[in-house]
Amino acid sequence: MTPSRAPGPGIDRTVLHVDQEVTGGPEAPGPAGALLPFGGPLRRMDSKVDAVVDRLLTAIGVGEYLPGSKLPAERDLAVVLGVSRSTVREAIGRLAEEGIVHTRRGRGGGSFVTGRTGRAAHEATGRTLDHRWHEIVELVDTASRLQETVVRAAAERRTSADVVELEERLEQFRRADTGMPRQEADRALHAAICDAAHLPRLSELLARLESRISTGAPQHVWGEPEDQPEMEARALSDHEQIVALIRSGQAEQAGVLARRHALIDLDLLAQARRRRRAASRQGNGRA
Repeated sequence: MTPSRAPGPGIDRTVLHVDQEVTGGPEAPGPAGALLPFGGPLRRMDSKVDAVVDRLLTAIGVGEYLPGSKLPAERDLAVVLGVSRSTVREAIGRLAEEGIVHTRRGRGGGSFVTGRTGRAAHEATGRTLDHRWHEIVELVDTASRLQETVVRAAAERRTSADVVELEERLEQFRRADTGMPRQEADRALHAAICDAAHLPRLSELLARLESRISTGAPQHVWGEPEDQPEMEARALSDHEQIVALIRSGQAEQAGVLARRHALIDLDLLAQARRRRRAASRQGNGRA
């Protein structure tokens, strides 16, 4: 089951669209996945490109895109992030100049994460998580509740063929190498659970909601390298129990565990945020 979310307080706020020039004026409505923060005083962005660069650096910094991962196509990022394709293209160009991604042309080409992030990604992650934290908490709480509903439905509606598929996907996750192979196996297991629920509109709603939390990648946050071994062990234990509960038709227990399992993403993001804040305090102390 993919790492996810935690409960948070209800917060009344309005999205600021990244295409709006930030001048300290009032916030205006924006699309799902808007880059800039909800509520409170806003840091002025030099440009929309800066905002997209920060968002992509954050996605790389927290392990949404692991080394070797391919970024979504420019047109898909533009839709999810609510900006033009030219803005996305320039942002990716900046990352390429810094050696953070490399771009391959032709068939099978695209922009791929090199794993060389350094201080730029560290600082961007801190800014983005601080600015979006209350939004993220609310979104992951909502997503965790939907995940509970999807898993309950899977336990109630699964067929024998669904169970076979779930067992195969679980075994693939168990055997996958750490890092990107396990992240891909995790995505496939989640897709099989959604299929077993036989409620495609509900699964689509969950996918849309989760795309607002990140940059719309099919994978979820995989954490920083030092967090991954513990997270993967926790995820495997949860996966084994959830699949067993779905197989035996124990809908209530499966749903409760799924919602708890969905806290993993938020735990990883909170850990990344704490590290950035600690580093910032140390830096200020040396200044």
